[in-house]
Amino acid sequence: MAGCDLGGRGVLVTRPAAQADGLCALIAEAGGRPIRLPTIEIVPPVDPAPARTLLRADWDLLYFVSVNAVEQALALVPAAHWPRAARIAAVGRATAEALAAAGRAPDLVPSDSYDSETLLRHPALAEMAGQRVLIVRGDGGRAVFANALVERGAEVAFAEVYRRVCPAHDVAALLRDWDAEVGLALATSNRVLDNLVELIGPAGRAPLLATPLAVIAERTARHAGEIGFARVEVADRADDPGMLAALCRLCAVR
Repeated sequence: MAGCDLGGRGVLVTRPAAQADGLCALIAEAGGRPIRLPTIEIVPPVDPAPARTLLRADWDLLYFVSVNAVEQALALVPAAHWPRAARIAAVGRATAEALAAAGRAPDLVPSDSYDSETLLRHPALAEMAGQRVLIVRGDGGRAVFANALVERGAEVAFAEVYRRVCPAHDVAALLRDWDAEVGLALATSNRVLDNLVELIGPAGRAPLLATPLAVIAERTARHAGEIGFARVEVADRADDPGMLAALCRLCAVR
């Protein structure tokens, strides 16, 4: 990113291990030091049969809430066997790109902020009476989108195609050298942030909360403020360049 200099700062990258390479490369190119600490591991559902059945049924709208939802749905049912839904929706650009790569480019994508609340403002979703909607997500995802569509008359079901678990890490060395090693942190969801706080533990809470934090949604920024983070910057876009830009803005603030 032109004009971005992370100045040698260590950046705590909390994304799942399989999804961190691109952002870590951008951080390094901008003069930062990526520190990988994945706080979520994506694993298959205990029983994939219910989700597999739902993915093969007929729906008026399929809504994918994340790249993980696309990838894990593909692991259960190849895209060629998904129903010919009247419309497919994606929560944001990265999810839309994953769907397009699978040959099922979405019809609906938020135009600015990439979240369910923004997508709900799309005119195509204003009247949903009698529509059958499948939300493809992980276990225990948010219900904002589903609740809104039910209020608009839709019939909504969930295909939970993955689980999110907190991996085990030995953070003793990281805590010992925190002030010298960690200058910035990032979190891509409330769950990622909660797991980070849990992994760091009481001994590291104070230095963690003092570390400038970049997030991809206003709701995660609010959650971070409730936890006690002192400085939080929201990315303009929910992708790697957007996250890097947020990190760079944190560095620019004195």
